[in-house]
Amino acid sequence: MGDGSPFGPIVSSAHLADGALPSLSELEFGMILAGHAFERWMVRCMTAAGEPGLAPMDVLVLHFTTHRGRGKRLSDLCMVLGVEDTHVVNYAIKKLEKRGLVMTTRQGKEKLIGATTKGVATCMRYREIRETVLVESVRGVGLDPKATSQVAATLRALSGHYDQAARTAASL
Repeated sequence: MGDGSPFGPIVSSAHLADGALPSLSELEFGMILAGHAFERWMVRCMTAAGEPGLAPMDVLVLHFTTHRGRGKRLSDLCMVLGVEDTHVVNYAIKKLEKRGLVMTTRQGKEKLIGATTKGVATCMRYREIRETVLVESVRGVGLDPKATSQVAATLRALSGHYDQAARTAASL
């Protein structure tokens, strides 16, 4: 099974692994652990970069508003981050505005959110810390960059399946 363990697949819920695709339960458990670890990492790295007290969503919003140096609409932020509730992203924007990390501007009727000079500098400091603390240790593991990209593509594809299943479950 799964990893060849005599105990069966490593899962969080054996009753879910008893179905037709136990390896999906293994993957889900891995996503749970990786998701929580990633959130802890973002918060602690941002603290090290000089911005303590931000939530994972705040960090994601700051990075995406810095991405490509262009203002983003709220709907774009929500779509890219996979967030249905605009209030969650709006709250993060307000928090980041109070810290001087992002600002809102108008382009015609549209409200755009962009990183300030301080926000960009904070993201660059985050990047420096990430390169030193995380990237170097991950590179040491010897992961094949192509395989890593394939895993990322698989996770993005699976997110579509989970979204479709969520829509179906909501209609039951």
